[in-house]
Amino acid sequence: MTSAARLSLHVPEPTVRPGGKPDFSHVGIAEAGEVPRPPTDINPSEIRDFAYTMIRVLDDKGDAVGAWAGALTPDDLRKGLRDMMLTRAFDARMLLSQRQGKTSFYIQSLGEEAIATAHRKALKPGDMCFPTYRQQGLLIAYGWPIVDMMCQIFANEQDRLKGRQLPGLYSAKEAGFFTVSGNLGTQYPHAVGWAMASAISGDTRIASGWIGEGATAESDFHSALVFASVYRPPVILNVVNNQWAISSYQGIAGGESAKFAARAHGFAIPSLRVDGNDYLAVYAASLWAAERARANLGPTLIEWVTYRAGAHSTSDDPSKYRPKDEWAAWPLGDPIERLKIHLIRIGAWTEERHKQMQAEVEAEVLEAAKEAESHGTLHDGPKPSAATMFEQVYKDMPRHLREQRQQLGV
Repeated sequence: MTSAARLSLHVPEPTVRPGGKPDFSHVGIAEAGEVPRPPTDINPSEIRDFAYTMIRVLDDKGDAVGAWAGALTPDDLRKGLRDMMLTRAFDARMLLSQRQGKTSFYIQSLGEEAIATAHRKALKPGDMCFPTYRQQGLLIAYGWPIVDMMCQIFANEQDRLKGRQLPGLYSAKEAGFFTVSGNLGTQYPHAVGWAMASAISGDTRIASGWIGEGATAESDFHSALVFASVYRPPVILNVVNNQWAISSYQGIAGGESAKFAARAHGFAIPSLRVDGNDYLAVYAASLWAAERARANLGPTLIEWVTYRAGAHSTSDDPSKYRPKDEWAAWPLGDPIERLKIHLIRIGAWTEERHKQMQAEVEAEVLEAAKEAESHGTLHDGPKPSAATMFEQVYKDMPRHLREQRQQLGV
């Protein structure tokens, strides 16, 4: 019997840890304008390489170049810039509220604002998003009242969810925003199922499912792709690759050996890999996928390449697992700064106007926070009645719950 080498496992490790120099050489960034825009009815096999390159519109100077550019007017872009700035200001205020003890927990979307806000602009009223906990920009770009969002975060008397959800796990059917699940991955098969139901009923509405790169390792992700591949429902499958799933870098979920967009290949689903910090590219790619869905051409998977600039949540300290200056070194930059520079270059914006808008959105958020806090916060002010825990759970309340409510005396 011959001797053999001992077997071993490969455990992915990030290229750098705290104290090291940030290294993003693995990201794979194409030149802006380099990737062509194919027809929406193209065969998925003809764009397999789109999962390995990167769709970009804004170049390093701030110019919009290539076939994916030109879909938005200056007014559209100014509105998009405001949506991103409002989302960031909202996050900053809610983060401060958590530090002040007004809520228990918060998750911000710092550095990822372009993805949700631009994607929402490519959808129509009635379309349904199945988001994760970092897509508050979908609601803000829709125009949903931020006071309502804050009341949910504070779990006060005006919380439409009656204090049942973690802060930031919103639900707004009227805005096409399905209830956020704290269990990662569940929203993907929900999105596919909803899209199937829309097609079965002969409707015109499409679905948009969301997942982070880490949660693509969950079985829900693969189950959703099986059904999406077989039945070809009108759904956009978004994968937000922000490089970190809490403290696990994207290689743990398989990003070291393959691009997340390439996972669609085994299911014959067309996929795109897109610069998630480029508002124009996000909108253009989202619109392309939406047009495919509305034309009965089936699902599209999009990997949004971005970076989670802040902590995973208020319970996280990213300095324990990555360099403190990694965000500053991220090669795709800040989505707000990039769109601002583009608007200035085309003569549609100025630094002075940008400062004014920053003051405007901060004042709007502060005023909304005052109104929301007047209805109560985590430890102060009125709360939903204890009786609400028995409501909106069953269509017809079962006997045992009626008895429990009577025992509670509410």
